Amino acid sequence: MGTVTTDDGTTIFYKDWGPREGEPIVFHHGWPLSADDWDNQMLFFLAQGYRVIAHDRRGHGRSTQTATGHDMDTYAADVTALTDALDLRGAVHIGHSTGGGEVARYVARAKPGRVSKAVLVGAVPPLMLKTEANPGGLPMEVFDGFRAGVAGNRAQSFIDIPSGPFYGFNRPGAQVSQGLIDNWWRQGMMGAANAHYECVAAFSETDFTEDLQQIEVPVLVAHGTDDQVVPYDDSAPLTVKLLKNGTLKSYEGYPHGMLSTHPEVLNPDILAFIRS
Repeated sequence: MGTVTTDDGTTIFYKDWGPREGEPIVFHHGWPLSADDWDNQMLFFLAQGYRVIAHDRRGHGRSTQTATGHDMDTYAADVTALTDALDLRGAVHIGHSTGGGEVARYVARAKPGRVSKAVLVGAVPPLMLKTEANPGGLPMEVFDGFRAGVAGNRAQSFIDIPSGPFYGFNRPGAQVSQGLIDNWWRQGMMGAANAHYECVAAFSETDFTEDLQQIEVPVLVAHGTDDQVVPYDDSAPLTVKLLKNGTLKSYEGYPHGMLSTHPEVLNPDILAFIRS
């Protein structure tokens, strides 16, 4: 584990496990979580011989609780600072939810040779917010609800979200994991309320259309059809159409947090894509 300091003095915490000569995989977490949300995947790919790296986004987890920079441009710049410091080349970047947006912006701007492939899982691109150009998006009221939860009673909101739509535990017959709920809450409460509040706009209002169009490397787009946070129809199929070399893999009935509820399915599928 280590830290990198960005140009504006922000300290970015990261984990870096595995052989230095191993093919690097960089994991980008969702809102309002931390690198810990990738523990299952990091252990899985570590066992396959990869070098696995995951960072806490600024204002999240163990990174600096900054007053500014809670936007996709800065998030991507922070990733650049990390990958430059570690001199990562030919890396695979995997992002979930908000982290998928971060991956899209970073990969579109990455220096030649830094990225070999990318994976977007339950990711926010191309655009979550409903607009004239994106009529299938979610209305602003949905995101105002997230902000109200953070500002009003963040601790309770961070119980309600994983207990309900995030993992699909509100569906009839769902096998509820209290451990996942508690760990979601723990990660969220480690971060800064201002970062979580401002990140809602970053993940919901950022248009990634141009980023997706600029990406040259192969991209796997994986999404659950019962995603109640980033609805399937207005995300994954539209993202693949914008990519030059994209592959869509849909998971029938899987929730937003499917990396945690179905790792025995997702991990081998991602491994197969990386090896292909």
